[in-house]
Amino acid sequence: MLPDGIVIRLGELTLKGRNRHRFEHKIVKDIRRVTRAFSKIVMEQQFGRVYVTLNGEPYEGVAQELKKVFGLSSFSPVYYTESELDTIRSKALSLLTSESVKPGTFKVTVRRADKNFPYDSQEMNRLVGGYILQAVPGLKVDVHRPDVDIRVELREDRAFVYSKMVEGTGGFPLGTNGKALLMLSGGIDSPVAGWLAMKQGLELEAIHFHSYPYTSERSQEKVKDLVRKLAEYAGPVTLHMVPFTEIQTRLVQDYNDNLLITIMRRTMFRIAEQIAGSCGAMAIVTGESLGQVASQTLPSLHAIGQSVSIPVLQPLIFTDKQDIITIAEQIGTYPISILPHEDCCTVFLPPSPSTNPNLKVVQAIERSLPWLPELIEQTVQQTEAIQVGPGEPDRFENLF
Repeated sequence: MLPDGIVIRLGELTLKGRNRHRFEHKIVKDIRRVTRAFSKIVMEQQFGRVYVTLNGEPYEGVAQELKKVFGLSSFSPVYYTESELDTIRSKALSLLTSESVKPGTFKVTVRRADKNFPYDSQEMNRLVGGYILQAVPGLKVDVHRPDVDIRVELREDRAFVYSKMVEGTGGFPLGTNGKALLMLSGGIDSPVAGWLAMKQGLELEAIHFHSYPYTSERSQEKVKDLVRKLAEYAGPVTLHMVPFTEIQTRLVQDYNDNLLITIMRRTMFRIAEQIAGSCGAMAIVTGESLGQVASQTLPSLHAIGQSVSIPVLQPLIFTDKQDIITIAEQIGTYPISILPHEDCCTVFLPPSPSTNPNLKVVQAIERSLPWLPELIEQTVQQTEAIQVGPGEPDRFENLF
C-alpha cells in the first residue's frame, strides 16, 4: 500500500517552555525548505505534530528529506480512511497483513483527537483489536513488545492508520541556539563537528584557510563540496575563504621549529574571531578530538584556545575516530573528506611538532614577530565570502 501522508512528531526539547511556538515555526519552515521539490504536498501543524498530505508525491523521497530536519523526533507513513468504525477496522487489518514478515503479536493504540467520536480510545482499542484477532488465526496480543503496533488517530474529518515509526534526527531546530563559525578543513572531523553543532540548534557559517599555490584549487573545491553537503541540512551556508599563504611563509622564515603549528593555529583562531564578529557568530566550532594529533593534546588545546576571547566549541572532543567516521558516512561527508587533497597545515608541518607547548614561551615567540598583527588584519580584509547551497551556483558576498 502507498501511504497517503506522513505524521511528524517534534522533539521533546522543542516543545518545552515559552520557546515552543518559535521552535515549531522554525521546524515547519525547515520542513518546507527540504521538501520544496515536492510541490503537491500539503502541511498542517498541530500541537507537537505536523501532518503532511502527499497528494501523490513519493513517500520515500519526502522521508529522505525529512531526515535532514533537526528537531524531529520521529515520523510515520500514514493511511487515510473515513472516520467510521468499519472502514478503520478494514484499513487496520490491511496494514497488518501487508507486513513483509508475518507478525506473531500485535497491539492497537488509538488516539482520539475528535472527542465527538462515539467510542473512546479504550473502546476502540478493543473493537479494532478484536476484529483483527478474529480475522488472523494464530495472532496474539502483546501490549508490551508487540511485533506490530497498529496506531489509529481519530480526527474530525478522517482517521489515520499507521504502524511504522521512523527515527528522526532529533536535536534542536536549526538556529534556535544562536550562531557560530565552523573552522572547516578538508578532513573527516570538522564537517562532523559542524553537523553536530547544527543538530544542537546552531546556525553556522564556515571558515577555511588555504595556502594557494602550495595547496591546489581542487582542495578549495573539496571544501566547497563539504559545505554543500552540510547545506543540505541547513540551506545555503556562507563560506569564508582565508588566503593564509603569506602568513605561513613568513612564519616559516622567522620561526620554523616545534611550536610552529601551535602559533599557526593561534593565528587562525585570531582571524576566525574577527570573522565571527563580523558575521554575528558568538562562538567558534572546531573538529578537535582529544589526543588525535599533536595540536589536540590538552596542553596544545589550552595554548591555542587562549588566543581568543569567544567560546571555542569542540563537539568531538571525547569521540572515538571510528565513531566520527560512522557519522561522516551517515551524513554523506566521508567520501568527500577522504579525497587526496592537502590542507594548509599538513603542507607546513614541522618534523617534530610539540605536544606540550608552554603558553608563556609561545607568547614570547609571538612578541618576536612584530609584523604578525598587521598581517592578520590584512588577511582578514582579503578573506573572500561565498554563499554555498545544495545544487546551487556559488554566490560571492561582501563582508567588509
